[in-house]
Amino acid sequence: MRQLLYAIGLLLLASACNGRKSVPAYSWEEDLHQRLLTEFCLNESQVKDYIRRYIPDVTDEQMRQWEASGALECMQLDGEKRYLRNAGPNLFRIDSACRDIKQAREGQAPPQSDWLSRDNLLEILQEVRQKGTSLAAPKRMRVTYSLTVDTNAVPPGEVIRCWLPYPRTDLPRQQDVKLIATSEPAYTLAPEDNPHRTLYMEKRAVPGSPTVFSETFEYTAYGEWHPATALEAAQPYDTQSPLYQQYTAEREAHVTATPRLRELAERLTHDEPNPYRRAARIYRWINARLPHTAGRANATIPHIPEYVLRQGHGDSSQRSLLFVTLCRLSGIPARCQSGFRMTPRTPKPDTWAEIYLEGIGWLPFDLSAGLSAYAARAGEPDFYQGGIDSWRMVVSTDFGRPLMPAKQYPRSETVDFHRGEVEWSGGNLYSTQWHPHIEVEYLNY
Repeated sequence: MRQLLYAIGLLLLASACNGRKSVPAYSWEEDLHQRLLTEFCLNESQVKDYIRRYIPDVTDEQMRQWEASGALECMQLDGEKRYLRNAGPNLFRIDSACRDIKQAREGQAPPQSDWLSRDNLLEILQEVRQKGTSLAAPKRMRVTYSLTVDTNAVPPGEVIRCWLPYPRTDLPRQQDVKLIATSEPAYTLAPEDNPHRTLYMEKRAVPGSPTVFSETFEYTAYGEWHPATALEAAQPYDTQSPLYQQYTAEREAHVTATPRLRELAERLTHDEPNPYRRAARIYRWINARLPHTAGRANATIPHIPEYVLRQGHGDSSQRSLLFVTLCRLSGIPARCQSGFRMTPRTPKPDTWAEIYLEGIGWLPFDLSAGLSAYAARAGEPDFYQGGIDSWRMVVSTDFGRPLMPAKQYPRSETVDFHRGEVEWSGGNLYSTQWHPHIEVEYLNY
């Protein structure tokens, strides 16, 4: 079934224009192998050098124990053991003893973005309580997003196709979207109901120069919060509705049931009739047992929820997909959202989840934010189980859907869409060959 996900890329390429030789037939197996080599790019000596910053006398026996537990991720490629590019830092997030050693050395002062989010949450809570509305604390932002393709990444004169992220216009908490400028006069905006909202442009490569695509837009993002008592009063689901059928269904290649996932969903939720409390149980179980790490590329993982359970950790996208899968197996409509966390001075790509409650609508469940204790510092430890801060830009409301216009080759990020995608007639351009940059002007902060 995996082949279906990448069917759009399994094409034989015709002879190129201007007398170029024909490009070899595309092979997903070769593509996957190269992606794995890029992800698992470190040898044992390099990983040990990082670990010795905190554990100077690290032993081979310790290395093998961490590898066996999944805390130190590695695999055999081309006859040698290779370690994940983030294996060292992840070890000190996953293994509790290593985490304690690092915290004792460096302390645990919260980042500035934590306090900024706490202040925003206090603002949201106060406004919701005073006005009785679920949307609050709007933030108007002007964003310039650029993507620079490396010099000579493609032959001169070749057309580079680029998809940039663009804020959705079909969500209540994201309003007044306005496109201000684009680097190319011709562009295509994906329809607002497309699962991945993109702005598409083309440009020919110039010899000796990078190729730059950019867009400038404004939008207003609202925070959202619902008191738990209101969420627990949700109406029974209409299990025959199209929405319920779609968002409780399994879907290749990742939101599919396995015996372990079915057993876990049953164990966590079987004795709880209320859908909000069922989702909250799943959320808390993941946050308590599966730490957030810098995960490997989603395109290299056949079944992401199983990967998270097996390895005992995952990034925001991977943990959100596990949450969505367990919710659907528990009869709760759920989906992923991806885009950006736009916290001042630290905007970055991110993914979170949503569940649907009958009579209330779609509600955000952000596993990553729950870990950082923003909510506890604001006095509502369960805030992110049905609420979200104002510092967001939503680009996607599903995972792994086709882009508009269609991409010829498999995407660099085959699950989420937030940083952008690039290709030319000879193949996909991976994120090692281009560099995104985001500038945000906060107009009412």
